Amino acid sequence: MQINMNKISGFIWVLLMLTTMAFRGAAQSAHNLKDHTPVDTLLDAYNVSWNTPGPGSAQSMPLGNGDIGLNVWVEKNGDLVFYIAKTDAWGGEIDPGKDIWVKQGGVLMKLGAVRVSVTPNPLAVNSAFKQILKLRNGEITVQEGTGANEVDFRVWVDANNPVIRVETKSGRQSTVSVTLDNWRAGLTDTILSNQKNSIAWYHHNSPTADPHLANLTFGAVITGKGLTNKGDTTLQSTQKATSQLISIYPLTAVAGSGNEWLSKLKPDMNRLEKLDLNQTRFAHQQWWQQFWERSWVFVSGNETGTNVTQGYILQRFVTACAGRGAYPIKFNGSLFVVDDPAKNANADYRSWGGQYWFQNTRAMYWPRLMAGDFDMMMPLFRMYANILPANEAQVKQYYNHGGAYFAETSPFWGGLNFMGPGVKANYTNHYFTPILELSMMMLDYYEYTGDTAFAKKTLLPVATAGLRFFDEHFSRDSTGKLLLDPDNSIEMFWKVHNPTPDIAGLHAVLSRMLKLPGNLVDESTRHHWQQFYNELPPLPTATIKDKTVLLPYTGPQTAQSFNSENPELYAIYPFRLYGLGKPNLDVAINTFNARKQRDKGCWVQDPIQAAMLGDAGTAQEYVSFNFARKDPRLKFPAFWVKGNDYDPDEDNGGNGENGLQQMLMQTDGKKIMLLPAWPAGWDAAFKLNAPYKTTVEGRVSKGKLVYLKVTPASRLADVVDITRK
Repeated sequence: MQINMNKISGFIWVLLMLTTMAFRGAAQSAHNLKDHTPVDTLLDAYNVSWNTPGPGSAQSMPLGNGDIGLNVWVEKNGDLVFYIAKTDAWGGEIDPGKDIWVKQGGVLMKLGAVRVSVTPNPLAVNSAFKQILKLRNGEITVQEGTGANEVDFRVWVDANNPVIRVETKSGRQSTVSVTLDNWRAGLTDTILSNQKNSIAWYHHNSPTADPHLANLTFGAVITGKGLTNKGDTTLQSTQKATSQLISIYPLTAVAGSGNEWLSKLKPDMNRLEKLDLNQTRFAHQQWWQQFWERSWVFVSGNETGTNVTQGYILQRFVTACAGRGAYPIKFNGSLFVVDDPAKNANADYRSWGGQYWFQNTRAMYWPRLMAGDFDMMMPLFRMYANILPANEAQVKQYYNHGGAYFAETSPFWGGLNFMGPGVKANYTNHYFTPILELSMMMLDYYEYTGDTAFAKKTLLPVATAGLRFFDEHFSRDSTGKLLLDPDNSIEMFWKVHNPTPDIAGLHAVLSRMLKLPGNLVDESTRHHWQQFYNELPPLPTATIKDKTVLLPYTGPQTAQSFNSENPELYAIYPFRLYGLGKPNLDVAINTFNARKQRDKGCWVQDPIQAAMLGDAGTAQEYVSFNFARKDPRLKFPAFWVKGNDYDPDEDNGGNGENGLQQMLMQTDGKKIMLLPAWPAGWDAAFKLNAPYKTTVEGRVSKGKLVYLKVTPASRLADVVDITRK
């Protein structure tokens, strides 16, 4: 679909200005309406409910507390089974597949599987079955059988504590058994013998593994009142009862031995065992309810809109289940990788391995801003901030100058290879863009939260190092302008001249850094940045069929392409030099309409860029596609097909979230634009976060905003409803 450039470029900014006063009056009236929370009435409709069990991990539901993740399913015989994963369970010595990337950066492994059986088996008497993911409470419930034969399970991972809880309730006296299934036992994992009323196991990386992985030890202990050992891998109730609590305590720690690891786990276990179950369950449910109140988007009007809502809600849930741990979310499966018989691979395997690819990882994090999930951005920021000092040292060693950059592909501890002009070109050599985009995201985080401590401790060191690298690493041309050569135009064009992504990133980041307040930036630094800003080259452009368009790099467009991307569109997103209400919108529209790569799903950014240009039709088409891409092999509706990555793919859902948010609201400084790319056929109820600690709640009916609540109310003056005429 082509954007109607005359309609948008010619009238939109005039429309914004002319309608602002009338809009504010209507919005003030809306403030008199009774406050309401759509989450209270609409969220439960998007619980996931199944009427048939298993049979295996491909039919699992995700669950987690941000650090510990589960894949939960029920097998045909009624056994409750789940895989346990953890964000810091990095194995350093095994290669569960033949993918070269698995051998670099460690393997984010499962801790193992747990099976819970109840005897008598209710499904042997009555086939009634229901498994429900209850979003509001962050739990999975299972009902097997009915009446006196009924058995109920409740599974939850405590949002406030490192413990997995399984509660069983039976209609009659029953026996419960818990069994550990660890497919690495005796190979790389150890199951402790002669435990008293518990099962304990761990994986221990060798002291000779990579120094960042050496002696890393992870595993768990399973306990339950009234459960005794029937061997090293099974617990069973000592007498029949109608209820049972099973607790599982995972831990990752650096330890020289299994006994040392266990000694580090025991104090936390003892503390958690003393907590009141009902109180901790209530606090856990409160955390999830507060999470859902941070923001919401409910789309209606047709079946596609309903499906988009489901995809948005479930993707946000999956992210929350894995987004508060020691390390960022893995784009290639997160914590929820399952067995893949077609690859002869178990749930430890994922294509593209354990390294972090920034271009893929970012997709889950940009949407966290409008969602208000700021806590989930910290693992990403923390990892790269921790990487920075070593990368700075390597830049100094390799090039004898200051600054740093982040490799597009690196393990969680970072590291760089020498990338002088003579180094052979490839996808990620001479690829310096990530530190600029991360700086842009950190600037947004600071703008949204006002967190001055974060700005001083994290934003400024990262952004300053990135700017210094580009300033000192590259020379100037005959006119005194920065000369980026050789420099990749992301993975698409290798070792080219002045690529658009990096020029756009430097313009965007420097212009914002120059505006930081005096308590963050001294005048000497500001003066140097201004000089550097004045040396930046313009974005490369060309005239094609009488229309000005952006180019992916400067000079003759003869470089071979190696991927399916549009680097020139980085000037729209993520660097936002072009957009609604900004100069030369027609250039951005021309460029988007002329784009050569038009794939959908996975890491494709078209839904976001289309929304930022006001193209409601294309944004709707791409977002709807993203939220319809369930992997046919996997049962959960937000386990997206692998695309270019691995299943369940996280890029697909993240970019869908981002695109949908941008359709509803866009911000530029203090300005808040509502419904900038909203299709007439969809209605919506939404609450989104905006910069300067602002939330915007509204309802859309028949293409018009019919309710608005802005908090704080003083920010209402900065809101513009693009649909009002």
